[in-house]
Amino acid sequence: MQVWLNGNLVDRAEARVPIDDHGLVVGDGAFETLRTVRGQPLALTRHLRRLDRSLDALAIPRPEASDLRRGVHECIAAFDGDEARVRITVTGGQGPLGSGAPHGPATVIIAAGELKARAEPTAITVPWTRNERGALAGLKTTSYAENVRALRSANAAGASEALFANTVDELCEGTGTNVFVVVDGVCLTPPLSSGCLAGVTRELVLEVADITEQPLPFDVLQTADEVFLTSSTRDVQGLVRIDDRTLEVGPVTTQIAAGFDALIAETTDP
Repeated sequence: MQVWLNGNLVDRAEARVPIDDHGLVVGDGAFETLRTVRGQPLALTRHLRRLDRSLDALAIPRPEASDLRRGVHECIAAFDGDEARVRITVTGGQGPLGSGAPHGPATVIIAAGELKARAEPTAITVPWTRNERGALAGLKTTSYAENVRALRSANAAGASEALFANTVDELCEGTGTNVFVVVDGVCLTPPLSSGCLAGVTRELVLEVADITEQPLPFDVLQTADEVFLTSSTRDVQGLVRIDDRTLEVGPVTTQIAAGFDALIAETTDP
């Protein structure tokens, strides 16, 4: 396996970053995960646009989009497999062994790996909350320990995702997904002001389906007729279990999933 490190393809076993890289030391970085469709990166333009927003918010210099595109395509070409999962990571670069500002150029890593089978459509709710007013709210950063901890709890409970409320007990998001509910035939999803990530798949689904963004109580998960998740690796996935509650993948979820599938059948960069 080869990775694209600071402008060059290198063997994964030989790829190195300094021990004082701020992505390692304090989680100072941003990333994007996407998948390929028909050998092409899906929605790359939107992913790079969101990466720019995250880097601007973190005050990390933005790499040239043309360089990132080249790196993504070179990694995909070098990948020995079928459809791939691609991750773009940009960190603050070398810096002090603490929270002081980094002093080196940003580190850029792009890697392509196997796109594993879609995760099981099951989730749990967790007691930890998202801070919708925090400095990292809505950003896709490498400070992912909260997600790792919550996902461990989900996996221990036999589920594949953990769902968060925000600090005012509103539905927010999953560790790596956006959440949608269907109530009396109406599809609803938390607004970005809830603190949820501006998901790329979420954005596309909002464009192809009739969905209302509004604040939702966290306990809507216990009463909604349908619940589905979106992400770059799950696409549109209806849940069949949340905690001890069993659900069915209903007609609204099925219709929205079909609309999304039709979109990416037409173009890989919508």
